[in-house]
Amino acid sequence: MTWNEMQPLLRDACLDTLFMVWWSAVWTVVGGLPLGILLYLTDRGGLLRNLVVNKVVGAVVNIARSVPFIILIVWLIPFSRMVIGTSIGPSAAVVALAIGAIPFFARLVETSLREVDGGLIEAVQSMGGGTWTIIFKVLLPQALASLVAGLTTTVIALIGYSAMAGAVGGGGLGQVAINYGYQRQEHGLMNITIVLLIVLVTVVQLAGDLAVRRLARRTGRQAASAGLRRLWTRTAQAPKATADVPAQRAADEPKAAVDAH
Repeated sequence: MTWNEMQPLLRDACLDTLFMVWWSAVWTVVGGLPLGILLYLTDRGGLLRNLVVNKVVGAVVNIARSVPFIILIVWLIPFSRMVIGTSIGPSAAVVALAIGAIPFFARLVETSLREVDGGLIEAVQSMGGGTWTIIFKVLLPQALASLVAGLTTTVIALIGYSAMAGAVGGGGLGQVAINYGYQRQEHGLMNITIVLLIVLVTVVQLAGDLAVRRLARRTGRQAASAGLRRLWTRTAQAPKATADVPAQRAADEPKAAVDAH
C-alpha cells in the first residue's frame, strides 16, 4: 500500500479514535463522578453512611471492573444495537467504552475524595454546611487535581480500549491495525498506527500532567492563604488577651480594697 493510499485511511481512523475516546470520556465523567461520590459518602464515616448501599454499589463496580474489555464489548453488542440501532462503528463502540470505563473512574474518584482533609469537612459542618455544600465547596475543589490525574489515566485506558474495539468492528486505529497491518501483512501501516497511538497517549499524558501541576499549585496557594489567615487571627487575638489580663487585675484591685474596708 502506497503512502497516498494510507493517508485517507489513517486520517479517518484517527478521527474515529478521537471520536470514540472523546465521547466515551464525557459519558465516563457523567456516570463515574456521581458514582464515586456515592461510594465515598455512603462508606464508614461518610456523610451519608449506609453500608448496604455502599456494599451493593461497590460489588457492582468490582464486577464490572473484573470483566476484560474485549469480552465486555462482545457481550454488549445486543445492548449497543438496542440503544443506537447498530452494533458496529465508532458510535456503537462508545457505548461499551463508557460502560467499561465508568466503574474504573468511579474508584479513582472515591480514592481522590479520601485524600481531602477531614478537618475542612468538620469546619464546614460546624458552620452549618450541608451535604451539597460540602461536596461542591470542599470535596470537589480540594480533590480537583487528583480527579484530573485520575481522568488522565482513564482517558489513556480508553485509548487502549478503543484499539481493542477495532477487533469487533469498532473502527479507529485498532481496526486499521488488525484489518490491514495483521490480516494483509501491511507491516508499515501497522508500525504507523502504533506510532500514532503512542503520540496520542503521550499528548494526553503531558496535557494531564500540566493541568494537575497547575491545579495543585493553585490548591496549595489557597490552603496556604487559609492557614495564614488563621495564624494571623490567632496572633492578633493573643496580644489582646494578654493585655486584658493586667487591665482586669488593675480594675479588680480597688474593688478588693473597698471590700476589705
